[in-house]
Amino acid sequence: MKPRAKPNVKPNEKPSKKSYAKPHKKSRVKSLLLIALIIVCAGVIALFGLDAYVRASVSERLLSVQEASQLKADCILVLGALVRTNETPSNLLEDRLQRGIELYNLGVSDRLLMSGDHGQVNYDEVNVMKQYAIDTGIPSQHVFMDHAGFSTYESFYRARDVFLARKIVIVTQEYHLYRALYIAEKLGLDAYGVPAAPKSYTGQFSREMREILARAKDVFYTILKPQPTYLGDTIPVNGNGDLTNDKS
Repeated sequence: MKPRAKPNVKPNEKPSKKSYAKPHKKSRVKSLLLIALIIVCAGVIALFGLDAYVRASVSERLLSVQEASQLKADCILVLGALVRTNETPSNLLEDRLQRGIELYNLGVSDRLLMSGDHGQVNYDEVNVMKQYAIDTGIPSQHVFMDHAGFSTYESFYRARDVFLARKIVIVTQEYHLYRALYIAEKLGLDAYGVPAAPKSYTGQFSREMREILARAKDVFYTILKPQPTYLGDTIPVNGNGDLTNDKS
């Protein structure tokens, strides 16, 4: 039997760079991927944690129509949504308007505040909303328009500081109402919410996913409390809504 050949390695010889560079590089990549995965998981947990916190903190302020009928509020605030190119409300917005008008007719408040986006000449949510209410027989002077309600946060900031509302009933879809109530409460408003009639809308799943992100964002907004895009002169909501008209 022949003796085994000894490996051609000198005593105390260090491995060449070539022999260990690749394993070391792979180890670093794995570590970075693990760190990235931990960060992503922590972010997802934080996101859903904030979402759950927002929902739980205001759930008792969601009321039925019957419960809301016992309230006496400064105004019913209807949050804007998409209007069509022929200047009619989208299905989503129409359902909000119908609920707001129902609450008005029940005597929850004798003032409606329509808050939405009228930041461009060729796009106007609030005049469409006001006209819809007037067409049902509500006096024009009872319907206020907030032309600069560019976001949910701005709508409530302006409801407080421009329209001097203190006790409000908010109308929007339920998925949106949690965030609306949270913002209103953090801005010092005595706010209650009544959801529009529950319906299924096109694109609802993606809308609800975006809302989870928006709830987390507005938790930080209500901590920092930045001013809205516009403030301006006060127009008390217990006065004449025609002061907010911008058309003859």
